[in-house]
Amino acid sequence: MKQEVFLPEDYRPAEDEPFMNDRQLEYFRRKLLNWKTELLAESRDTIEGLQDSTRNIPDVADRASEETDRALELRTRDRQRKLVAKIDAALRRIDEGEYGYCDVTGEPISLKRLDARPIATMSLEAQERHERREKVHRDD
Repeated sequence: MKQEVFLPEDYRPAEDEPFMNDRQLEYFRRKLLNWKTELLAESRDTIEGLQDSTRNIPDVADRASEETDRALELRTRDRQRKLVAKIDAALRRIDEGEYGYCDVTGEPISLKRLDARPIATMSLEAQERHERREKVHRDD
């Protein structure tokens, strides 16, 4: 069993401390868990809202508008479901000691990038190369 890491409320990972030390890992673990909790709560609210709003609307235009809103909401929830899977994958990488390192180069991902996008699996440079290749292949 891992020992719990003390993390001050105002803690922010810094470049001058060892990369992915216990405090940084705990910071990102908590950040990911909080994000996941928020997404799951929003998802529950959406399901409850969709169940409550199931009603027969006689006006065709009003019904179409409500169905469009519902479809948009469901698409958003599907994106969030995929995001929860990425959060779970990031939490697994933390547990396995692989979090914070680029899948392509093996180099550390910058703390600023991880703070902005804690599910990142590539360094900024590797991500940019990937997107350029993707764009070139899409244009073919």
